Amino acid sequence: MTTPPPAAAAPSREQLLHSLYEAAELEHNLMCTYLYAAFSLRQGEAEGLRPQEAEAVERWRREIVAVAVEEMGHLVAVWNITAALGGAPRFGRGNFPLDPGYLPARVVVKLAPFSEATLQHFVYLERPEGSDEPDGDGFAAERLFKRGTAVPRVTPMARDYDTVGHFYATLSAELSAFVAAHGEAASFCGDRGLQLGPDELILGGAKPVLCSRTALAAFDAIVRQGEGAPSDSETSHYQRFAAIRAELRALREANPGFEPAWPAATNPVLRRPPRPEGRVWLENPAASETVDVANASYGLMLRLLAQSYALPGPSAEKSLHVDLALGLMRAFTPLAEHAARLPAGPSNPGCHAGASFTSLRDAAAMPPGPAARRFVLERLGELAQAAASLHASLGAERTGRAASLLKALRERAERGLDLKAPATPAAAPTAAPAPAPPAPRAEHVDGVEIVQGEKVELRFEARRCIHARFCVTGAPQVFLANVKGDWLYPDAMPVERLVDIAHACPSGAIQLRRKDGQPDEGPPPVNLVSVREAGPYALRGELVLRGQAIGTRATLCRCGASKNKPFCDGSHHEAGFDATGEPETGLLGLPTDMPARRDGRVDIEPEPNGPLQLRGQVEVISGTGRMVCRVAQARLCRCGGSQTKPFCDGSHARNGFSAD
Repeated sequence: MTTPPPAAAAPSREQLLHSLYEAAELEHNLMCTYLYAAFSLRQGEAEGLRPQEAEAVERWRREIVAVAVEEMGHLVAVWNITAALGGAPRFGRGNFPLDPGYLPARVVVKLAPFSEATLQHFVYLERPEGSDEPDGDGFAAERLFKRGTAVPRVTPMARDYDTVGHFYATLSAELSAFVAAHGEAASFCGDRGLQLGPDELILGGAKPVLCSRTALAAFDAIVRQGEGAPSDSETSHYQRFAAIRAELRALREANPGFEPAWPAATNPVLRRPPRPEGRVWLENPAASETVDVANASYGLMLRLLAQSYALPGPSAEKSLHVDLALGLMRAFTPLAEHAARLPAGPSNPGCHAGASFTSLRDAAAMPPGPAARRFVLERLGELAQAAASLHASLGAERTGRAASLLKALRERAERGLDLKAPATPAAAPTAAPAPAPPAPRAEHVDGVEIVQGEKVELRFEARRCIHARFCVTGAPQVFLANVKGDWLYPDAMPVERLVDIAHACPSGAIQLRRKDGQPDEGPPPVNLVSVREAGPYALRGELVLRGQAIGTRATLCRCGASKNKPFCDGSHHEAGFDATGEPETGLLGLPTDMPARRDGRVDIEPEPNGPLQLRGQVEVISGTGRMVCRVAQARLCRCGGSQTKPFCDGSHARNGFSAD
């Protein structure tokens, strides 16, 4: 684990933002290098892999992309902290390969195809403090140097650090010292509406930063998930890369000729470089044109993300900018993969191309308003046209995919960006919740909570609830979720609407007794047994359990783990129960013909240590509503072990199932 640094002197806000800009560049650079390696991997037997190798390489590709997505989450967290402190997040970075000084001497960042050396470099970058992992071959620092100075400066200065985890530990200490000196309110003075959060995207780091606690939690999450995590953390980036390394070595031992990746260029560039060392100029027109469209898509993606941090949220325009940015990354991916499969050019025989992630001189946001929207529309139109021309020339599956995605993004932007709208759209108003009326007094009888309303009596039986959430989502003013004390307000909505919500409750935990002269809930015209995916049976009908009427709705356990048998109590989630909710129609040759009568009483008799015995006409349906069979009696598995689910096959006698 990263050793906390000694207490830091309070830095200036400028110095703190300067360090956050380096953190943003670091996360951004790591994300690009991981994606570049993933895009270079071969796919399938058609690209020269044996079946076992193809399966492994596909897993590696998914794993490396997943790590890159987590780096994107880290980047959003850094951006949010920057915005919370009143700064403008950093979206630019130096182009690859980075010149010495951008990062500490021993943090080398460059684009390289997947290889054992590249993988070792990733392990080295993500290593925990105190690790003796060496860097990968070919990734040695060009020269060793020291950054910054021990002399106090007003000008922000870069700092040296041994590991990325150590960098974040220092940054956390400096942030704590800054807050201690200035106070929470003065420190986190930025407009919270400018940050990205769950309203805009679902990503690990997309959580609003409100105070030092949330900011430090974000730093801690970055370290624990990725750089600087404990060496025994199985889900850390370090361990995940190390696992790929071990599997690569095993496959190489079985097949010394195993090459999982295309020979993509190290640090490809689109123009003849003034400093050619360590770079590959892409001379092949097909490769350079592919990389050109990919890079332009990436550049606009950065601009859109920057623009999203200039728009107050939540708002439709802010969300649209984020959606367009993510869509551009999805269009970038097939282009980058295709580039890795094309020759770089005659000056580099045997070397393939690769997307160079070219960063423009400035990716900053434009002043929000019609001009910025017009720029986005123009640029997406140019990209869609360039991608269409590229595909017309090359005709590859991946270029076709990218062209379709870019065309769709342009069309979506045309629908969503209004050139006549005001410069800064108003954030969606957040209405203050109306104070709840005084709650009627509840009484509790045999585990049932009973509340009297003016027109209905509302009953809730907690032990039967499976948390289907129809109540708290359909009638949140009646059923107040996650509150202490009184939570049932039956008069808070029209009675007919409340009746609909209650009847949607599959478990029967919610029952109504009407007091307005209207009839109570009656049995349905068709008795149903719904088989829920990896969950319980949901029954509807005139239900009688062991001779006692239990209403018209119930969910009964089929995993064998419920502590409230025969009812479901949600234990299937904890037990990891896995069973289809889509049994085939006519399973076991059971009848599917329409019976003369489809309603009537359904008697449920749980057999001791055995199945649920049902008698009465029922229609067994899948979780999606498809008819499975129509029977007048059935023995439903409730031990979880039957091989003929949902029907019993006697497995309960062999697996030791025990229940009354």
